[in-house]
Amino acid sequence: MKNKEHTRQVRDTVVKKFKAGFGYKNISQALNIPRSTVQATILKWKEYQTTANLPRPGRPSKLSAHTRRRLIRDAAKRPMITLDELQRSTAEVGDSVHRTTISRILHKSGLYGRVARRKTFLKDIHKKCCLKFATSHLGDTPNMWKKVLWSNETKIELFGNNAKRYVWRKSNTAHHLEHTIPTVKHGGGSIMVWACFSSAGTGKMVKIDGKMDGAKYRTILEENLVESAKDLRLGQRFVFQQDNDPKHKAKSTMEWFENKHIQVLEWPSQSPDLNRESVERTENCCSQMLSIQPH
Repeated sequence: MKNKEHTRQVRDTVVKKFKAGFGYKNISQALNIPRSTVQATILKWKEYQTTANLPRPGRPSKLSAHTRRRLIRDAAKRPMITLDELQRSTAEVGDSVHRTTISRILHKSGLYGRVARRKTFLKDIHKKCCLKFATSHLGDTPNMWKKVLWSNETKIELFGNNAKRYVWRKSNTAHHLEHTIPTVKHGGGSIMVWACFSSAGTGKMVKIDGKMDGAKYRTILEENLVESAKDLRLGQRFVFQQDNDPKHKAKSTMEWFENKHIQVLEWPSQSPDLNRESVERTENCCSQMLSIQPH
């Protein structure tokens, strides 16, 4: 509860005694009020030349400073906690407020409700391999990466679970572990495509019918890989990127690359996309394929 304010007469008396040369301690003892109150009254008078109540910014908060700190602490420690859960926790300590009040307090502290990003689940060995890959390419020039032809197959889920999950987070923390939803590769798609691209643009895209195996993969490479490299003007000494799918790393497939004198980029397992551009271009390829499918 807010403390009862002193009357205007008491505040004027404080200022009058201060003008008469009394110190804070003497005024406090004479009027039987705290020394801090005397000091605050005099400082206010010095700044505004009045002891009257000044206009206030708005209605005082229903939540105490302790409860507000607790809300912010709970949201920071448990980013996936919901507004309903925060509302119940404040009610347990006797502070019943609306969800919008809680949301406003979190916004003022820099926490906003955002959809949790889905992030590839990585084991420790995957993280070490990714770090090794990154450090081994620190000295590469931009021209080297312009020679890389990136590729991948993807299954497009027509009836997948696209439910969103909100988290409380600050700016530039979208990819922190506690703000993401781990994902793993799984089947269930109805359309499967193979596509490739480089920094110069997109290459061939192929719809895959039936089960994908090593023979079908080599057929796709035979019919589309070299032609895509020519269309993108990568030259004969381009570098081909593929993930570590068993069909890609099969002995017969690697022999095909060797016979064609195509250099294959060593790729770490469970590697996330290297940059946003690759993600956007893959999505564009998928959108193009979906647009030509019969409904």
